[in-house]
Amino acid sequence: MTDLTSERETSTKATNASVFWRFWTASTASSVGSAVTAVALPLVAVETLNVSNFEVSLIAAASYAAWLIIGLPAGVIVQRLPLRGTQVAMDLLRAAAILSIPVTAALGVLSIVQLVTVALVIGLANVVFDVGNSSFLPSIVSKEELTSRNSLTSASGAATDLGGPSLGGFLVQFFGAATSLIVDAVSYVISAVLLWSLPRPAPTPPAKTGISFATLLKDGVRYVVRHRVMAPCVAAATLINFVAGAQMALTPVFLVRTLDAPAAVVGLLMASGGLGSLIGAVWTPLVSKRLGSAQAVIFASFTAAAATVLMPLAGSGWSVVLFALGNAGSTTGVVVFSVLTRTHRQTVTPPDLLPRVMATVRFISWGAIPFGALAAGITATAVGPRGALWLTCLVIAIAPVVLLLSPIRRMRDLAAEGQ
Repeated sequence: MTDLTSERETSTKATNASVFWRFWTASTASSVGSAVTAVALPLVAVETLNVSNFEVSLIAAASYAAWLIIGLPAGVIVQRLPLRGTQVAMDLLRAAAILSIPVTAALGVLSIVQLVTVALVIGLANVVFDVGNSSFLPSIVSKEELTSRNSLTSASGAATDLGGPSLGGFLVQFFGAATSLIVDAVSYVISAVLLWSLPRPAPTPPAKTGISFATLLKDGVRYVVRHRVMAPCVAAATLINFVAGAQMALTPVFLVRTLDAPAAVVGLLMASGGLGSLIGAVWTPLVSKRLGSAQAVIFASFTAAAATVLMPLAGSGWSVVLFALGNAGSTTGVVVFSVLTRTHRQTVTPPDLLPRVMATVRFISWGAIPFGALAAGITATAVGPRGALWLTCLVIAIAPVVLLLSPIRRMRDLAAEGQ
């Protein structure tokens, strides 16, 4: 009887591992194309359409404006719709949207309006898809595995962030920005096929019947803003993401127009963020174990703020390496911060609230990204891309201060008892 039980447990673990690895492969395939697009889409605007700094910032803003539009409802949407089918639909929608760019470019009718529209459509799909993914992972791994699985997912994303922009830069250099986007469309189709092959996940525990849509949303928001650990983490994340949005808008114009870097070099420099992500993903379990997750989050925020200072110091020639070092160091800190705070939310949040809590956090923190992009576009017009990058250093420096002024300063672990 013991042997039979052991065999069943082994079989169950093997099945769960198989499900996770297919889930991971689908996410990785999608990330490869997205990393290519991170380079190609703004370069389509800068090099093919020759748009202004502010118009480039509109693309970055549109990409994340979706969190302001459906960020909060996404949690309830994910909770009420079949998760696997919703994810597949979002993949196919993104593939169709991105494929429209090389098609219209070939026909000679591509415009900045279409680029902004495509960025918005992909952003809307990303919102639903990302909330679904964050809710799906805890259903296939144990709480004890969450940190390692989140770190692994971040590591694979980092690897694609490292290779994707480099690949994107070379594709743009030799085939053109619009044509290179075909890689992204194909990656979304591959992701859709892999996700469709997964077994249907167990449905998220439903909310109590008879409760209005608005009340469901309020419950998620109330849980986040009243949580003594989650709330300051979200505040710090909002500042970090505001800067991330600004950097997304500023990086292409800073590298191309201020430093006069060719497309292939732009790809390599942007790929330095992927190197930082990879280091951060590998480093997270180690620094968390040594310092405790709470102190590691504070340390990571200081790391991100300090490294950001190197980016506006970059110049032409060998000093361009400073941009890569700053980008890598900043991203390292951000990834450690992100993995640990995400794991904390997945661990302490009641299952019936998890989709709404994840949506609330991203609505607040990711909703800052389009504002950061727009602010960067306006500031760069007034003081230039380098001056705007200096201002991002001041904003991100506030993030560790927020954490130090919270109860997290006196904690070792984010999920400590009594919170």
